[in-house]
Amino acid sequence: MKRREFLSRAMAVPVVAGFPTIVPRHVLGAGVVAPSDRITFGAVGVGSKGTGDMRAWLAKDDVRVVAVCDVREQYRQRAKELVDARNGDKSCAMYNDFRELLARPDIDAINIATGERWHTLISIEAARRGKHIFCQKPLALTIEEAIAIRNNVNHYGRAFQLGAQQRSSAPFRFAVELVRNGRIGQLQTIAIGSAGGGQTALPLGLGFTSMPAEKPTEIPPGVDWDMWLGPSPWAPYSDLRITRTWMSIADYGLGAIGGEYGVHDVDIGQWANNSDHTTPVSVEGTGEVYHDIRDTLTTYDIEYKYANGVRMLLMDLVTARKKYWQFQLGESVRGVSVGLILLGTEGWIWVSRAGMKTHPESLMRTTFGPNDMRVLRSDDHPQNLLDAIRTGQPTVCPVDVGTNDEIICQMGDIAVRLGRKLQWDPAKEVFVGDEAANRKATRAMRSPWRLAVPGAVGAPRKA
Repeated sequence: MKRREFLSRAMAVPVVAGFPTIVPRHVLGAGVVAPSDRITFGAVGVGSKGTGDMRAWLAKDDVRVVAVCDVREQYRQRAKELVDARNGDKSCAMYNDFRELLARPDIDAINIATGERWHTLISIEAARRGKHIFCQKPLALTIEEAIAIRNNVNHYGRAFQLGAQQRSSAPFRFAVELVRNGRIGQLQTIAIGSAGGGQTALPLGLGFTSMPAEKPTEIPPGVDWDMWLGPSPWAPYSDLRITRTWMSIADYGLGAIGGEYGVHDVDIGQWANNSDHTTPVSVEGTGEVYHDIRDTLTTYDIEYKYANGVRMLLMDLVTARKKYWQFQLGESVRGVSVGLILLGTEGWIWVSRAGMKTHPESLMRTTFGPNDMRVLRSDDHPQNLLDAIRTGQPTVCPVDVGTNDEIICQMGDIAVRLGRKLQWDPAKEVFVGDEAANRKATRAMRSPWRLAVPGAVGAPRKA
């Protein structure tokens, strides 16, 4: 059986214990990885985040990156040089169009780091082409698109990992297991303090009181602006728009409550609440948007309710600090620390990338026994995908989880913009009795791009 055939079948066929489905490394000697044991990757989107992801794959002996894709020639060339230096040859191919990379039958998996406006079409086409997927957060641009990714990935049986890497972090896992084992009593409230609110929690361009006026210019050589925009509405090129400012432009994402950080802690809140399989049943909130080239929420105070009675509060960090003193506990980047508090009837946990505190303090010394509930353990987010590809086991943040994370963020944005409380049906995945809200769950794609259902093609292919 060829390597690629095995990797494809691994998602559907159980692995027989003890049967060597690939050549063991010890057969070739210590430190040598058999070609049949390597997973070949293509990297789609190799800007700052995508290059960081690519470096993680390049560091693994059982991965070979063979192709890079970006709509900016400078980024493509830089990525190729990194790959060629690691591989010791000049074989890394460069592409401007992701469809050409995905058409290669020798690529097993791809890394997507393009911005969420592109995630849906690339993920769907990748799944259709039989590729396994590591997709950066957030999952998609709309509720409809997130559901489409989930349906297609599941239909084609591909391994999928969302880049919500806090699930592969020991402090977050420990906090979740404390909650799930009742160590703080009954979970009542999940309070999230995230980016925005007039001061920045991460150096992403958030929090500035003003932004210079956009000045459209000629498209620079080596930039495919039409492909950069992709399915988003047409806009003239500007240096300001193509920088990370795009993350706060509503045509390309949700800003602070989504890809600029909010989805990370929404994901951990879902995990702690044991609600990966579902979403809240209502949402309401207030907020303000930027009024320059940026038009996403910069301040927000959003409340979700779950069917089990748990509340989730998604707030910008300035608002969160006014409501919960625990957000003062961690001082990390630029003097602030985004994170979340898990409040129960008998205690609380504050956890962020800056650290973790509990009440009572003795919770920090908890050890779990054989009868306690343990969540899936991952200490290496990329490796967890590689393991899933080989074994057919789920990843720590699979597509179903990422879809529900995205739905929650989108629900909050829609409620704030409509200015009213919304009811949500988690089973039907629609707002209840509110057509205006349901219209905001979808967006038209700029021609010729279109969304796909399982078995169809979402990204037009070249003739």
